[in-house]
Amino acid sequence: MAPIEPYTVSVPDSKLATLAQKLSTVTFPDELDDAGWDYGAPLADIKRLTEYWRDSYDWRAQEAAINKIPQYHTDVHVDGFGTLDIHFAYRKSEVEGAIPLLFVHGCGTDFPAFHVIAPSLPNFGFSAAVRKKGFGLAQYAETCHKLMAKLGYEKYVTQGGDWGCMITRIMGLLYPSHVMATHINMIRGSAPTWTSNPLLSLQHLLTPYNPREKAGFARTTWFQNEGSGYRHEQSTKPQTLGYSLTDSPPGLLAWIYEKLHDWTDAYPWSPDEILTWVSLYYFSTAGPAASVRIYYESTHASNGIGRERTQRYIPRVKLGLAHFPQELSVVPKTYGRTMGPVVWESEYDRGGHFAAWERPEALVGDLRGMFGKGGGAFACVEGRAGYVRTDSTTTKAKL
Repeated sequence: MAPIEPYTVSVPDSKLATLAQKLSTVTFPDELDDAGWDYGAPLADIKRLTEYWRDSYDWRAQEAAINKIPQYHTDVHVDGFGTLDIHFAYRKSEVEGAIPLLFVHGCGTDFPAFHVIAPSLPNFGFSAAVRKKGFGLAQYAETCHKLMAKLGYEKYVTQGGDWGCMITRIMGLLYPSHVMATHINMIRGSAPTWTSNPLLSLQHLLTPYNPREKAGFARTTWFQNEGSGYRHEQSTKPQTLGYSLTDSPPGLLAWIYEKLHDWTDAYPWSPDEILTWVSLYYFSTAGPAASVRIYYESTHASNGIGRERTQRYIPRVKLGLAHFPQELSVVPKTYGRTMGPVVWESEYDRGGHFAAWERPEALVGDLRGMFGKGGGAFACVEGRAGYVRTDSTTTKAKL
């Protein structure tokens, strides 16, 4: 078995030199008068950020900050796809009974403690590229599950947003005796039906939509009609898009920056934050083109384990839901309750798709509540309740 070894992010100087050369020879497109954000990322913003990237941004400083996080890598064998080198952050709690938490995207008194494992998914970050067709949600789930097993965690819990939501849901479907509970912050359930959820359907029928839910329908409609073009391209012809994302740093910047703007709840992005996000794609092991293939594979899954399956009921695995008003799909609570045995729900008045970045304190609070004393998933991992034991009592631990 391949060892688990420490990992240090170290982008070669040659890649930084190539980037600098590309940023010095950019040809920008024109723009319509008063276009604003209606047509996509504004020209003035992309020019400003490109100039900052070229003249002021310090990748080495960001790299040093990233390397303060404990990181590792190890080989994981995925059936039919060989062995992949998987990079992951891993912060182990000092509490003996800490809960193993797989974080895919990612203190105080009497709160549960966690061992946090945050992997770079294959084709993302500093994990290896996949070289064969068909690496879909089931394979991402297998990768994450085998990583947890290799770390010695036979039973564990998960938290997911964006693709992490879908992957952790599929992990619950495929490995229900190992995944004890899942918390997600991207909720894409459907209206309950009389045949599958008669009591929930009756509740849904008799309960008027509240202001949050009405606003949520508007947000969801906006995304479907005005914000989802990227998804159709990435789900059908990802290779064509990959040439531009790989060869044009400003093109990659515009592609990602649009989402950072549109998918968050007026989050005040700094230039360094934006360019670090973009740089992590640009300098990734597999390259930025590889990161969009997950859309194609999850849409064209031949095993029935695609995006749609993650929206339907998955039994046995306790489910926690965090509702944020500027998520891409904002549904009534009754929709979310069709997805599984819900034991925790929270609702926030601000926050969007990147809740782990925008509202980290909210997600931490959710996890403390869901897995802490009185929470619906308390002590769901046998022998790992997340608290220090002193004689016959439990005392404080920190996240």
